[in-house]
Amino acid sequence: MNKVCIIGGCGHVGIPLGLAFASKGKDVTLVDVNPRAVEAISAGRLPFKEEGADALLKAHVGKNLHATSDVSVVKKQDVVVFVTGTPVDEHLNPKIHDVVKVLDAYLPLLNKRQLVILRSTIFPGVTRIVEERLKAKLGAANLAFCPERIVQGKGIEEIFNLPQLVSGVNKKAENAAAALFASIAPKIIRIKPEEAELAKLMTNAWRYLEFAIANQFYMMVEKQGLDFYRILEAMKDDYPRAKHFARAGLAAGPCLFKDTMQLSAFHSNEFFLGHSAMLVNEGLPNFLVSQLEAKMGSLKGKTIGIMGLAFKADNDDIRESLSFKVKKLLEMKMAEVLVTDEFVSGTMPLKKFMKEADGVILGVPHSAYRKLKVKKPFVDCWGCWR
Repeated sequence: MNKVCIIGGCGHVGIPLGLAFASKGKDVTLVDVNPRAVEAISAGRLPFKEEGADALLKAHVGKNLHATSDVSVVKKQDVVVFVTGTPVDEHLNPKIHDVVKVLDAYLPLLNKRQLVILRSTIFPGVTRIVEERLKAKLGAANLAFCPERIVQGKGIEEIFNLPQLVSGVNKKAENAAAALFASIAPKIIRIKPEEAELAKLMTNAWRYLEFAIANQFYMMVEKQGLDFYRILEAMKDDYPRAKHFARAGLAAGPCLFKDTMQLSAFHSNEFFLGHSAMLVNEGLPNFLVSQLEAKMGSLKGKTIGIMGLAFKADNDDIRESLSFKVKKLLEMKMAEVLVTDEFVSGTMPLKKFMKEADGVILGVPHSAYRKLKVKKPFVDCWGCWR
């Protein structure tokens, strides 16, 4: 299985995986409908920030790694990896059809000798749905679900250092997938497809709950005029059972909220902890604006700056960032809103931003922001400017 094709390969999940396989000698093709992303990869440029990717891309692009929008190349592959995850709709229900639709579009190009791998987060049961569609079309299903487990921006490092969950609809698919991922992962953990589907959702929901607990405590303490981080530091100081307690912060991005809602849908919308976490995390922006109001009075007509638009520190990914929710709330208060982010193009330079803003809300704690001496009214739920 030397020829590996990744469908949707020029995105945040596909590029780290493709580069990892290429670095181990696989012949990798990234198929993507985004012509700009394909053009960038083909020219040796990354379309987003990813640690360690530049060197690998320069070493392998045009050699054993290629990007294309020509889907016909799928016919020639040994392995076809789909990185289409299950989104949720406006009612927070999983859109299973979106995954199936992508698969159906490629079914005419697949054959039963190929190993098909689902890589992104999917709703429980989707692997079996895909299995049935492969059997109906090809007469057999050589299908595996091997979920990505990476942190945004550090995908390559984590692919090489974290265990890989591997599941297959039969032993042949499981063994083939295990052999493939053993070339890049230090440890293979074999489980059933349904177990792998739930393991990925539960991991993300757990992280979302952790942030919600910290954010609820932050709002509880700060509303009483006390210092959350002074209390947190006292709790964690040489006390092992509190050392992993999360810091407060805007819990955003394309995965945690979505996957918590998928897990809720799986359990007939009876995931009460998940729903509570959503209320806390999605309510934090309102609390931050109210904190600034307490310091500045009415925000009407004032110039308020949001420092950081990405959904996590030292990254350029703005997908589902709650800084945009903060921005809308400020605009509803009739404030003039400025935004700056060193990783996001089109935002205001930091020096000009600091000069013009009457007050500041820290949206995300990029490294460059952590040592700033902010002399204007500010709100910092991350605890950087204490």
